[in-house]
Amino acid sequence: MNNTIAAAFGNIDIYVFDQLLKGTFDHCRTVLDAGCGGGRNIHYFLKNGYEVSGIDADANAIEQAKALSGQLAPNNLTANFVVGRVEDMPFEAATFDLVICSAVLHFARDTDHFEQMLQALWRVLRPGGYLFVRLASDIGIEELVQSIGNGRYLLPDGTERYLVNQQVLVGYTRALGAELYEPIKTTNVSNLRCMTTWCLRKKQE
Repeated sequence: MNNTIAAAFGNIDIYVFDQLLKGTFDHCRTVLDAGCGGGRNIHYFLKNGYEVSGIDADANAIEQAKALSGQLAPNNLTANFVVGRVEDMPFEAATFDLVICSAVLHFARDTDHFEQMLQALWRVLRPGGYLFVRLASDIGIEELVQSIGNGRYLLPDGTERYLVNQQVLVGYTRALGAELYEPIKTTNVSNLRCMTTWCLRKKQE
């Protein structure tokens, strides 16, 4: 990666990068990365004056995210980064202008767990805010995945994931009273797995 780009954005998810290039999040000020890992998707936000928070079940990952925050944005509170599960987030309702949840929801145990995580993400989002989700789907590989029950599937790459499809995502969009700020888009990786980008905006009250 070009050193200048890497310094500005870190190892960011290319689909989050796409939204930054489009200016989608320019007027956001508070950001939550739900399932933040070591902080790959918060580098830009920390460097550009956003108030950034993160949650992850992995304590070591949270320590990495805190260290990154301290390095790039000393005034951003390290207490904003907590160890925990997405469905049990300790943040107040309607707190964040932007919630990022990348490669997390497909680890749901079943539909109830998926919906608990989704509702938690939606709860902490402010009216007018953006929810950016990347998750595994069966879109384009419907005949290549094998159901193992509870909404989970065995993928051709040998992994097990909770999978959604276009109809399911459209249904949740309507149920939440949300609007898509980008069309639902799916990347097919050599018919081994598919990752879908689902971008929602919470309507103003």
